[in-house]
Amino acid sequence: MRILVVGGSGLIGAHVVDVLRERGHAATTVARTAQPGVDHLVDVDAASIDELRALLAGHDGVVYATRTDEQRPLPKPIYPRFRRDNVEPVVRLFTAARQEGLTRGVVMGSYYTYFDRLHPQWRLAERHTYIRCRVEQAVEGRAAAGPDLPIAVLELPFVFGRAGDRLPNWAGPLDRWARSRTPLVAPTGGTAATSARSVAEIAVDALEQARGDDIPVADENLTWTDMIGRIAEAVGRRRRVARMPSGAARAALRLGGALQALGRKESGVNPSHLADLLLADLFVEPTTGRSLDSALRETFPAT
Repeated sequence: MRILVVGGSGLIGAHVVDVLRERGHAATTVARTAQPGVDHLVDVDAASIDELRALLAGHDGVVYATRTDEQRPLPKPIYPRFRRDNVEPVVRLFTAARQEGLTRGVVMGSYYTYFDRLHPQWRLAERHTYIRCRVEQAVEGRAAAGPDLPIAVLELPFVFGRAGDRLPNWAGPLDRWARSRTPLVAPTGGTAATSARSVAEIAVDALEQARGDDIPVADENLTWTDMIGRIAEAVGRRRRVARMPSGAARAALRLGGALQALGRKESGVNPSHLADLLLADLFVEPTTGRSLDSALRETFPAT
């Protein structure tokens, strides 16, 4: 196959390119900024359908591996911005892909859409703009692609790993915390987690099989206590992780939501309702059963 990887210089995109080439496929990379190995500098968020068609010509499939920082507070209302960043580029991309006759696609999504389906009573898409836009991204992207261009949506949890100097965007604060003398605390609850390499292998499997379904991805399920403890161990500072009372976690997040409201700002995941997610077991049936130890060490090296 010949595959266009949008976001090919990012953590996940770089691994997708590696796996494609290891399996004998051709990969073309697209990114916003110049990086080693990037074939085309294009801001896909702003590109027209005709410009995207020119990029996609001659390819069999496309992977969309870019993302928006859902936690960064922005001036209200944020929905138009999140839709412009998450939904509209995917609609244009897969409209162009359909017109060019591509036969397969993958979108890197979020495991929040999995939990939105599993627990409709949580009202996740209603309460969190980011999750609403992830749901719309999948629905409208598939509508734009049409029936002859199946799109697999990989529903991703926390992703560990490294690609050159590219790390998960949340890794820096956790790394500094684990290395500091600040006490380590964690609330109840936990999350599924995976490695960038596992994501890439599942993405290429989906392309090879021309899958068009939703694929929740996980290597392991970790409690927050386990995750923070393993990060501390990876950096060489094995320390006890104390339990944060659930009431304290809820109060801190409600305060964050109130402060955002006073500043007339919002974030994609609403802190006023974040405790319902943070304190839950956001677990997914493991896709691979692979240990996260090596990906943890890559993300949080001992030196």
